[in-house]
Amino acid sequence: MSISHLARSIGESATLKLNERAKLLADQGQPVIHLGGGEPKNKVPITAILSSTAKLTAGDVKYVPTDGTPSLKKAIIRYTEENYGWLVAPENVIVSSGAKQALYNVLVSIIDPQDEVIVLAPYWVSYPEMVKMVYGRPVIVKPEDGTFQPRIEEIEQAISSYTKAIVVNSPNNPSGFVYNADFIAEVVELCEQRGIYLIMDDIYHKLVFDGMRPPSPYQYTDKNIETSKIIVINGVSKLYGMTGFRIGWTIANRPLVEVMKNVQAQTTSCPANVSMAAAEGALNGVQSTVESLRLSIQNNRDVMMNELRAFSALRIIKPRGTFYCLPDFRAIGNSSEELAELLLSRALVVTVPGKEFGAEGHLRLSYCGSVKDITEGMKRIRWALDPEAPNEIYIGDRRMVRDWL
Repeated sequence: MSISHLARSIGESATLKLNERAKLLADQGQPVIHLGGGEPKNKVPITAILSSTAKLTAGDVKYVPTDGTPSLKKAIIRYTEENYGWLVAPENVIVSSGAKQALYNVLVSIIDPQDEVIVLAPYWVSYPEMVKMVYGRPVIVKPEDGTFQPRIEEIEQAISSYTKAIVVNSPNNPSGFVYNADFIAEVVELCEQRGIYLIMDDIYHKLVFDGMRPPSPYQYTDKNIETSKIIVINGVSKLYGMTGFRIGWTIANRPLVEVMKNVQAQTTSCPANVSMAAAEGALNGVQSTVESLRLSIQNNRDVMMNELRAFSALRIIKPRGTFYCLPDFRAIGNSSEELAELLLSRALVVTVPGKEFGAEGHLRLSYCGSVKDITEGMKRIRWALDPEAPNEIYIGDRRMVRDWL
């Protein structure tokens, strides 16, 4: 069998791989605790269910416009005005089959072979791979001071004549870090001055804690939507817990949206009609479900932080958003892949190696599940890694004795 060089160069999705392995263990009856996922456990908003049900009941599930139904785009326009302070036109909006497809469509529309895209570490696992899939070159910028926010000087040093875009994800997956307003303002100014696209992956932008409010990038530019280099990507997966509906969108200038529309027409044709109806129902419905989810996740974050503080050897930067944290396990002395494998095989706890996010020595832990899973999972992790923890533990109905520390 002949496989293309490009396809062979693309890495496997670490998060999806772990999800599959965890499901296999659970199907075998193993008491697996999943602290690696990025899927809220809340129920889909009733307005989304009713809207999609009405579409199914009518039997009117056909092709729709490539860039999304007019009614959903209208809801997205209102959402953008309310949350970003910018009024955009329908021609500035394109709906895609998830924010992941939206990001890929952006990259394939702006990147030529050997163009560079600056990616801030820690980063979502798919960013570098997507850049490579469109024959671009990911340029990783990792903060030198050990924090999760680089200095603007570090980004400037990474810019070359080939730089086409910078990807910013705030709140950040995998760290939960929220970039401050001064940093966003500096990045916006840099991109507008240099003519570099600023791709804002805002899929978590309302899932913030402790009274924080992520700044809108639009407030730091004096350009309008047609002349600005700012591109905003969002969707319903995380905010409404609607991961299975696969609806995301992009806000950008009209020429770029038109090109993305052509790309989408030649690949997926259009987003799913029923899913768009559900997204419209969520956006137009009562937004208390979002606040309820945010408060629940913030409580889970606090539980996770209390559990992590029991580890004397860990370095932790408190997350201010998303449902992830990225503790530094380097004091324990293992690579992140070895640690994740040890925790899965010995303690039946799923975590994600920080190496996949450009943060070797760290583990991404998710707290979007139940408090019971968080506390039990952290108890097992301490047992497996902390010499000061009790030497025996029950995992399910099996008594386990630690013999490797």
